[in-house]
Parts: sequence; structure tokens; C-alpha cells
Amino acid sequence: MMTRLLDAIDSPQDLRKLDVGELEMLAEELRDEIIRVVSRTGGHLAPSLGVVELTLALHYVFDSPRDRIVWDVGHQSYAHKLLTGRRERFQTLRQYGGISGFPRREESPHDSFGTGHASTSISAALGMACSPKFAEEGRRAIAVIGDGSLTAGLAFEGLNQAGHLKRDLIVVVNDNRMSISKNVGALSQYLTRLRTAPTYHRLESEVWEIMGKIPAIGEKARDLASRALEGMRGVFVPGVLFEELGFKYYGPLDGHNVGLLIEAFERVKHIEGPLLLHVITTKGKGYQPAEEDASRFHGLGSFDKATGSLKAKPKAISYTEAFGRTLVSLADEDEKIVAITAAMPAGTGLAHFAKTYPERFFDVGIAEQHAVTFAAGLATEGMKPVVALYSSFLQRAYDQVIHDACLQNLPVRFMIDRGGIVGDDGPTHHGVFDFSFLRTVPNLVLASPKDENELAAMVCTALKYDDGPFAVRYPRGAGLGVRMDFRPATLPIGKAERLRSGTDVCLLAIGSMVATALEAADRLAEDGIYASVVNARFVKPLDRDLILEEAVRTGHIVTVEENAVAGGFGAAVMELLQAEGVYGVRVRSLGIPDEFLEHGSRTRLLANCRLTSDDIAESAGALLRSSRNVLREEAER
Repeated sequence: MMTRLLDAIDSPQDLRKLDVGELEMLAEELRDEIIRVVSRTGGHLAPSLGVVELTLALHYVFDSPRDRIVWDVGHQSYAHKLLTGRRERFQTLRQYGGISGFPRREESPHDSFGTGHASTSISAALGMACSPKFAEEGRRAIAVIGDGSLTAGLAFEGLNQAGHLKRDLIVVVNDNRMSISKNVGALSQYLTRLRTAPTYHRLESEVWEIMGKIPAIGEKARDLASRALEGMRGVFVPGVLFEELGFKYYGPLDGHNVGLLIEAFERVKHIEGPLLLHVITTKGKGYQPAEEDASRFHGLGSFDKATGSLKAKPKAISYTEAFGRTLVSLADEDEKIVAITAAMPAGTGLAHFAKTYPERFFDVGIAEQHAVTFAAGLATEGMKPVVALYSSFLQRAYDQVIHDACLQNLPVRFMIDRGGIVGDDGPTHHGVFDFSFLRTVPNLVLASPKDENELAAMVCTALKYDDGPFAVRYPRGAGLGVRMDFRPATLPIGKAERLRSGTDVCLLAIGSMVATALEAADRLAEDGIYASVVNARFVKPLDRDLILEEAVRTGHIVTVEENAVAGGFGAAVMELLQAEGVYGVRVRSLGIPDEFLEHGSRTRLLANCRLTSDDIAESAGALLRSSRNVLREEAER
């Protein structure tokens, strides 16, 4: 077997021993290694394949970690990890106890900023550049941001401040014409015009080449020509947005020409002030299935490397698919229903809706705040907006949920996908805080289904409910395989469902934990403990009557949720008991502990949180034993 160049790369300094031809060979080795590992572990394949040459050039020219390279979102950082001392551990990517799929400051000094959500890189890199010691030492801060991430307001807030401060900052725009799905919006159109404005760029390259050939005055002539071209840029380039924001604009550059990129970075690394380099790349570069379907290969599970086909296909439909199908069927009968997402039509299950009702579908780009307020505006005009977002991304729009939807009591429907533990993507993507941060907001109804059929019923209920905002939260992945009703029924708001009646303890569960609670009840029955199991359905409003009935009858309640215990569903139940003056009932709340969960399989992480059926049964049994011990001690006294 031939020795790979990659096997001799233990740090970015090793790259400088290679010539451009060897770097091109190394690029192919990096791609092979990324494809090999991700085909086993799953991960963000297409984004990382698209920036291999860009990553090589950045690490060749800049001195990481002394110079700070900030990867926006971070799902394109696999080559970066391979080049910065994690080659031997790369096979543990996204595995429990292994390396993260995103940059983590705890993992390597080369990961200068932890990322996982879009559009943070410019603000973070600017903050680094504004450190007095950083500037005094002549270090550079480089933000690498995708064109999709530029649609978020946070990115423009960073650009605005950077242009004002005039600090040394390099922003590299990785323009692959996609975020997760195809980019939309005016900014995307603007970048397209920059890509296809050959007159200026041909003029620029020709003048640069000619002036460089003039003896003695070549460099000075180039400098004068460059200044002249700056003045002519507005004539030839369709818009000067970045320059008006205070940035010197360079590009567009071929993002797969490592020699050209190295030359460009060497040219600009000592230029003062904010700079923006526009780099054109192909998402999924070098792996045909990913190039042809970059959206599917953006983030996926394990797959067959030879064919690109997924290795495991779930038998049951996913919660996401159940939501998408239901929404389309309801939209067939109600023309007021409109769907909104933030750059994720496929991931949120809205691709079919977009195709069926394109005039009633809005992809706002990576702009969750705008999505919510836009939906609120639609609601004021009698429309029925449905905002479909991942739980961890809804966090970005919390103020808009409160101020623009709930405060005005507007009937915006929030469909919250990826609620709970999402597994291998780790702490930036676990949706374990939504019950806590949403249930405190007045006017909002908050529900979570026990299975995919109940999700369809909740979607139907939300669309029939016009009295205010309504949120439905559901997990990632396949449903339970239950039979789907042809026409979903609406549910009574705030009413729970008793699934099993018992006398000793009530397992009061919500959402994904209901099925697990039923299994726990079976285990308790084997020990002679008879548990009620209640599918709460609603976090807000709670079913007051049923909860109080179970509390009085059993005297013991175990709440179970795939959400943070702090301020979550269990806390709401205890607040209810306190408000109703129900004392003497023993309550134990099970859920996510007060910590950020690492990446790993959902099964493993649930076990770590003691949320398996055995754990729930054990907790219920311990609660009963504790209660009996107290009674025994009182009797003895």
C-alpha cells in the first residue's frame, strides 16, 4: 500500500513542506478519508468535501492557532480536523466519546470558536480582532462563512460593525449557492451577479498581468492599477454592497484551485482593515452522488460508499414526514394555510408542500427571527401561517415568539422538529430546552404527541385553533409504526389521555417518553406495583382535573420528559399541585439533567440521563419505597 501524504500531516506546519502539486494530491486524500469515515459514521459530507482546497490554503498561509480561523456553522470542518492533529481519531467522528462533528474549543486549540448554528463567525472573529493584545501581536482573525449563512441578520450585524471599526478582519465567503437546500433571496441573486460579471474581473486580471511585466515599476504600477480598478468596480460589477459596508472586496476566486487560493491569501494577509474574499466552491466536490444531490448529502446517516445509498431505511414513516403529509392534506381544503421555513424545506418535511403549493410556501433563508415575525404579519391578515423549524433553531427567534406572536395573541402555528435528544450532532442541536422556554410565555398552547398519528391530530388541531399561537413539538426520526388515520381528528385543548389505570403510582409522561413509560409500567407490574400511565399531550395548558385525580388517588407521581428538568413539564406539574394546595403527594421529575449533553446515539444518551424504561421503573419503585420508609418511621415514633 502506498504511503499517503496525509499520514505525515500532524499539524498545519507540515503543509508548508509540500509544493502545490503535492497539496493537490493531499486534497484528494482528504476527500477519500472524509468519504470513507462519514460513510460509516454519518455526518455532514457535502459541506466538508466542498472546502478541502480552501482549508488547505487557509492553513498553508495562516498560522493557526496563533491566527484564528472561525468556521461558520462548522459542519464543513472535517478537513480542518484532519489537518490539526485529529487524523488518528477521525474515525471516531460523532461517536460517543469521539470527536465532534463541529468545532469545539475543548477539543483542540485550532478550534478557536465553538459553532453549530449559522452566522456567528463574523461577530466572533471581530470580537477576537478587537482584543488589544491580539492586534498588538499582529495576529489575524479569519471568518469562513457560507453564502447561505449570510442571509441571517446576525451576519450583517457583524459586517456592519466590522466596517465601522476598520479592524483587521478577513471574511471568506464560501459561495456554493446552497445552505442546506438551494439558497433563496435577494442576497443569493446578488452573489450570482458577482459570479457572472466577467468584464471587470477579466479587466482586473489582464491589467494585473501586464503591469507586473513592466521592469522596475511592476509592483508600483500594480498598486496604482489596483487603486484605479477600485474606482471602476462600481461601473462593471452589479452592486458594491460589501464595499459600501466598509470591506475591500476580492473575487470571485476558484475555490478548488489551491495554488490560486494560496496566492490570494498571501496577497491580502498583510493588508489592513476589513477584507472580504469571495470564493466559489462546489458542495460535495469529488464525490458524484454528493455533487448531484448536495441537499441529501448535506447531513446524513451511514451510507454505501460505492453507490451513495443509505444503509438503513426505517420501516415506519418519520415524524417529519407525518407532519408534511398532514399539512398538505389540510392545505388541499384550506387555501389560507401557508408554510414557512428557514432554509430547510426538506429537513422540516415541507418539500412536498413547496412543490404542491409554491405560491403558499416561503423559504426565508437562514433567518429564523424574520420567519416568525413574517408569519405574525401573515396572521394579522387572516392567513394561517405554519412555521416549521428545528427546536434548537427556534431558540434564535425567542424574542419574536414572545413579542411578535404571543404578546399580540396571533394564531401562528409553530411546528418544532428535532425536539429532545437528536444524537450524533451533539449539544448545539439537541432540542431539550423548548418546553422550558416556551411554557412560560402567555397565550401559547404547547403540545407534544406520543406517536406519529397523534402528531397528525395535533397539526389538525393547531390549524383549527384560531384563538392564539400554538406550538407542537416532536422528535427526530421514525415514528412508532402506528396506523395513521385517514382523516386526523382534532383534540380537546389541554386534555390528557389515561392509557393505563393503576393504584400505586402515576407515570405522567409527555411526547416521546409515553411509549417508554408504558414499558416501565409493565416492568413495575412484574414487581407487583400497579402504575397509571397518562399521556399528558399538553405541556400548556395542563389537564388540571386528571392530574389532580391521579395525585389524590395514587399519592405518587413520576413525570417523564425528554426535556430539561429545569423549568420543564415536571416543573409545571409541581407548580400546579402547589397552586391547587395539594400537599402530601410525592413527586419525582425525570428528564435531561442541568448540563449540555455530548454527541452520541440517542439510545446511549437516554441511558446516561436515566430515561430508559428500566430507569423509570426503578425511579418509581424508589419513590414508593421512600414513601413507605417515611410512614414506617412515623408509625414507630
